[in-house]
Amino acid sequence: MTHSLVDRINSRTARVGVVGLGYVGLPLAVEFGRAGLVTVGIDLDARKVGEVTAGRSYIPDVPTSEVAELTAAKRLSATTDFSVIAELDTINICVPTPLRKTKDPDMSFVVSAAEQIAKYIHPGMLIVLESTTYPGTTTELLQPMFEASGLKAGVDFCLAFSPERVDPSNEKFNTRNTPKVVGGITPECTRVASALYSLAVDTVVPVSSTEVAEMVKLLENTFRAVNIGLVNELALMCDRMGIDVWEVVKAAKTKPFGFMPFYPGPGLGGHCIPIDPFYLSWKARQSGFEARFIELAGHVNGAMPEYVVTKVADALNSQRKAINGSSILVLGVAYKKNIDDVRESPALDVIHLLHERGATMSYADPHVPAVRADGWAGGFAMTAVNLERESLARYDCVLILTDHAAFDYARVAADARLIVDTRDAIKGESAAPLFKLGAPRRHDKAAPLALV
Repeated sequence: MTHSLVDRINSRTARVGVVGLGYVGLPLAVEFGRAGLVTVGIDLDARKVGEVTAGRSYIPDVPTSEVAELTAAKRLSATTDFSVIAELDTINICVPTPLRKTKDPDMSFVVSAAEQIAKYIHPGMLIVLESTTYPGTTTELLQPMFEASGLKAGVDFCLAFSPERVDPSNEKFNTRNTPKVVGGITPECTRVASALYSLAVDTVVPVSSTEVAEMVKLLENTFRAVNIGLVNELALMCDRMGIDVWEVVKAAKTKPFGFMPFYPGPGLGGHCIPIDPFYLSWKARQSGFEARFIELAGHVNGAMPEYVVTKVADALNSQRKAINGSSILVLGVAYKKNIDDVRESPALDVIHLLHERGATMSYADPHVPAVRADGWAGGFAMTAVNLERESLARYDCVLILTDHAAFDYARVAADARLIVDTRDAIKGESAAPLFKLGAPRRHDKAAPLALV
């Protein structure tokens, strides 16, 4: 069974499928198509299916020209119909794995995809889960669902896990040149999955089990979350001590060994880094282990939006204003610079907190033209203002939350009445009073005290 499947993969006659056409699934499907494999994307979102069918990309890191070329060559197609799985040789599951409000894993998207795959599973298939999850998901959750068909994993079909490593807007590393970790439930499953990925990525890193592969992704993102938590706590400390944390990090990173720079900010965002550590700590609790260090970093990072609100209040107070009744312009609502993804964005948390305190909120973001009412905790729709036509001076405060390269920070520094910068975006002097996260006040043009 495995020899036949590997032969079809190597000869590029295997038909591959990708379930979930988001930031992970579409780039992967495109790479499979570029490798010469006939690839089918499956997604319940008819809009995404329609865009792919029309040869258009909706992911910034995937050029429309590539999607158009592959669809024209019939190496890439998309559908909402899961029955196509009956004709496929391989399936990659790339669906979201969010957290519930109780901070435990929400596996509903994975379960839903697996239920559909189980309807059409057949001998000789390879199924790979890429969605970030807790160690044991592949063998404890998916394997029993697929084996209920009467087929045995590792004998009648192959099952593996390979964590996605997508970093949106990264100009150096993409799906093709980022090494791919692969772990199967048997060595043969690992070999077959590695053969598939070797056509689409430059480097494949096989590991001994699905549990190891699952833990790899959690380690990678927990490493980032913990170190960001450390530097965020250092920023709070520097704020109290009158030290510029940005200058501290800049100097520390000159050390050529034993140090890796991380930077503070208004909080963690995206689908992975704010979530994955809680997957790990949740699984640890199932084993009777308390991940206190990891959970502490999560609490520090989760408290940063409140700290930013306090910083805004201090800045407005210096001008004898309150948050209540002030007009505030937020620059950037995406969770990181130069992308359009607002999932778990700390900017939306800050906007929500300020709005609750009575501020009139506006935002500018060249990558996010609108925020839907049902897409965030604030519960109201917002449309981005156009900075090309907008007067910065009409706002009581300009708050920099996402440092997109497209923003004209020289203009912000010259025209704004008051600036709160959480990203060290304003490098030089500013005409307005400037308050930075984790740094002493650059200068203060407070209203003069009234003599009684």
